[in-house]
This record gives sequence, C-alpha cells and structure tokens, in this order.
Amino acid sequence: TLGTQTDYRDGEAQTDPYSPEYIVHSGSIPELLTLATLTWGRGLPAGLEEVEMIDRAREKRAWEASLPPVDSPENTAKRLKMMEEMERKEWAFREQEIEKLQKVRLEVLKKMLRRREENQNKVDVKRLCDHWQNRQKAREEKIRKIRHDCALMLRKLIANRKNMLGKLERRDIIKEYTDFSSQVYAPLSRIGVFPDNNSDFYVVKNFYLNTFTGLCELEQCLPESVMQLKIKAPKPRCTITKTGFIKRSARLEADLAQIHEALLKKKNKVEPKKPTRVLEKVEEPVPKPPTLILEKPSIEEEEIDLAVVCLQKLLRGRAIQNMMFEGKKKRLDLIQELRATHALQEDGQLLLKAEEQRILALQQQHDSQMHKLLSMEKDLATIEGRTLANILDFLSKELLRLQQERKIHALVMLAERQRRMREAEESGRRQVEERRRQEEDEIFRQAREGDWGDWLSRSCLIVGRTIDTYLEDVILSSMERTAEEQAREEVQKRAVEINDIAYEMESRRTRLQSEEIVAELVYDFLIPEAEKSSMRERGKES
Repeated sequence: TLGTQTDYRDGEAQTDPYSPEYIVHSGSIPELLTLATLTWGRGLPAGLEEVEMIDRAREKRAWEASLPPVDSPENTAKRLKMMEEMERKEWAFREQEIEKLQKVRLEVLKKMLRRREENQNKVDVKRLCDHWQNRQKAREEKIRKIRHDCALMLRKLIANRKNMLGKLERRDIIKEYTDFSSQVYAPLSRIGVFPDNNSDFYVVKNFYLNTFTGLCELEQCLPESVMQLKIKAPKPRCTITKTGFIKRSARLEADLAQIHEALLKKKNKVEPKKPTRVLEKVEEPVPKPPTLILEKPSIEEEEIDLAVVCLQKLLRGRAIQNMMFEGKKKRLDLIQELRATHALQEDGQLLLKAEEQRILALQQQHDSQMHKLLSMEKDLATIEGRTLANILDFLSKELLRLQQERKIHALVMLAERQRRMREAEESGRRQVEERRRQEEDEIFRQAREGDWGDWLSRSCLIVGRTIDTYLEDVILSSMERTAEEQAREEVQKRAVEINDIAYEMESRRTRLQSEEIVAELVYDFLIPEAEKSSMRERGKES
C-alpha cells in the first residue's frame, strides 16, 4: 500500500500501444480499416511516406467514385479513357518509387563500400603496426645481445690488462673477506656456484612441529584457555528490537553522534606550526580607498524620479502595444487562415473518430463471421470423421464376418457329409433288419404249416445269406470308416493349407491390395444396397 520497487525501467516494460475493439455499422466502410496493415513500429507513428500513401488512397477512392457508370457507349469510352489515364499515372508513380529505391540502394551500397574500405585500411594499418613492432623487437633483441657480448669482452680485456705479464698471484683471503662484493659473499653463478642449492640447510627442524606425536605432546602441555577460545559478542551501540533489527531513530542518533564527534575533532585539531627555515618578507596590504558617502536626496526629488520612471514604463509599453497591433494588421489574413485550418483539423479529427468506430465495428463483424465459419467447418469435419469411422468399422466387421463365414461353411460341409454317411449307414441297416424280419416271419409261417424239409433247406440258405450279409456289412462299415477318416484328414489338411495361404497373403498384402479388397467390399455391399434403395424410391414414385 505504500510503494513498489522494480529492477526494470518503464521503457523496458513498455509494450505495443493498446488497440481497442471496434464495431462497424452495416453498409459503411471506414477509411481507417484500409490502414489496418500499419502497426506500431511498422508504419506507426505515421511519417511523411505514410501520409502520402493515405493521400493517394483517398485520391484513388475519389477517382473511383467519379467514374461514370457503364450504361451507354459514351460512358464506357469515357470510363476506359479515365482508367487508361489513371494507369499511366500509376506507372509514372511506380517508376518514381523504383528510382527512389534505386537511389537509396546506391547510397547504401556506397556506405557499405566506404565502410569496407575503412575496415580494409584499418586492417592494413594494423598489419603494418604489427610488422613494425616485430621488427623493433628483433632490433632491440639484437642490440641487447651486442651489448651483452661487448660487456663480456670488456670484462675479459680488463681481467687480461690486470695481469699483462702473466704472473701468478696468491689469494689474498683478508682482502676478499673485507670486500663484501667479492666472490666469498656473492659468488658468480657463471663460475659454477649456486647459493640457493643448500638453502634447506638453514631450515629449522622441530620434533614438536613436524610430527604428529610431537603435536599431540604440545597440545597436552598447553593450557585449556589457549585451546578453547571464548568470544564475547560486542554490545550494540544502538538499541535493537526483539527481532534483531535496529530502529530508524536509533540509526539516526548513531549517525548524528558520529558526525558530532568528527566535527569536534576537526574543531579541536591544532595544526603544528612549521619552523621557518628562511626569513620571508611580509607584504603590507594595499590601503583601501575611502568609502563614498552619498547625500540623502529630498522627498520631492524622489517623487520626481518615481514619476519619470512610471512615465518611461508607460511609454515603452504603449510603443510595444502599437508594434503588436501593426504586426497583427499586417498578418491578419495568415491568422484567419490558421484559425480556419485549426477548425478544419478538429472536424477532421471528429470524422477520423467516426471512421475509426466504423472500422472497429466492421472488424468485429468480420471476426464473428470467421468464428462462425470455423465452428461450422469444425462441425463438418467431426461429422465427416464420424461417418468415415463408421464406414471403415462396418467394412472391417464385414471382412471378419466373411472370413468367419468361410470357416463355418467349411465346417458345415464336413458335418453335412458326415451326416449323409451316417444316414446311408442307418438306411442300410434298416433294410437288412427289415429283410431279416421278413425271412424270419416267412420261416415261422412255413414252420407252422408243417413243411419242415423246405423249412430246413430255406433255413440253411438263410443262414448262409445272413453270414454273407454280415460279412458284407462288416467290410462296408470298415471301408466307410476308413474312407471317412481319410476324408476328414484330407479336409483338415486342406483347411490348414488354406488358412496358411490366407495368413501368408494377409502378411504379404500391401496397402494397395488392402484398398482393393475394401473397394470390392464396398462395391459388393454398398452399391447393391444403393441400387435397391433407388429401385424402391422409383417404385414409390411410380
């Protein structure tokens, strides 16, 4: 409720200007809608080019409104003539635009060439500077080497000059130790002496500092006050709250106390006088001129002076007023023109506002129409997708149904064949039993009549026939059973082979073949149904 703090400036958080919604009345086309392509940063705020474009668009609309209607040959010829003239003007304007663009491109190309030349010159200058620096470094290195060789040769010559006769001299130890620049104290490395080689010889080696046991013994010898430090927290100079914060009043008091102490130190500081080494001449100050004393004027003179000053102000003001009136009279036409222009600008602003409202209304209407079209397209797409999904589902189910129907048809054929074979067996058995029953009845009838000889002969014949029929039945039943088993095995083998072939064809089937199968199914199922429905409709109509 008091204020906010941000890491960003207003310029960094500024977005594009807000463009409010608008409503366009029916039958009106606002001029502002023609400028919808201009956005912030791309034509807005409008410059000279945008203003010229708006003027050209207005002139073109006015020209289109002034075109005569196409209702007579004269108006048609006049319209064609005006359109040709307008086309020439547009081509001329386009040529001017192309020339301007070419000029701008030429200027850009010149700037790019100039910049490229400058960059190339910079690169050349940098290369020359690098080459010059490398040559300078090589020159300095060569000079340093020459000087080093010169100093070496000079030292050799000086050493040879000291002992020109080549006599052997003994070593003067006293002289070497008295001279601190001798090789005893500062030996030369070129002779082969390196003083840093035995630097570890003077390092202090202590048992209590270099080993762990020595450190433990050293800790045991030290008192506890050395090992366990007690740190006292400093008392705050200012009053602190319970939460640990310093109040603003206490902080201000502390700052004021520091400033007061600094002022007291600066005030009480006494600078020590420096002793004068040389007598200095003290110049006497220049005597001041006598102060002028003006006589006090009388009251009458003061009144006269004030009256004169007031009169001067009046005259000057009247003269300036007269100059302003003269200038106003000279430029009265210009002032009236400016006032009329300002009034026209206000009317134009009102018209622009009305045009803007109309354009906003048109844009809102267009958005609502686009929304309706999009929703309609979405609904149509959903309906089409649902219909296609239902059709494809129906076709896939029909394909599965056909496959199952083929399998069931094969099983039905097997069952029908088995049923017929069993019916044939049963009919044969019934016929044999009927024949046997008739023979037994005949035997029984003849036995009752008393013709035993004939009966015995016939009974023997019947027994032989029954044995033959029994053997025939056994042989036929065994033959039928074996034939049935062989037929079942062959049918099962054929069914397995057909299934393998069908599965292999399905696995090798391409998208084109599947589409052909679907097309055949559609042709076999949908087209006859459509023909039936059309025939029914024709019958109803007739």
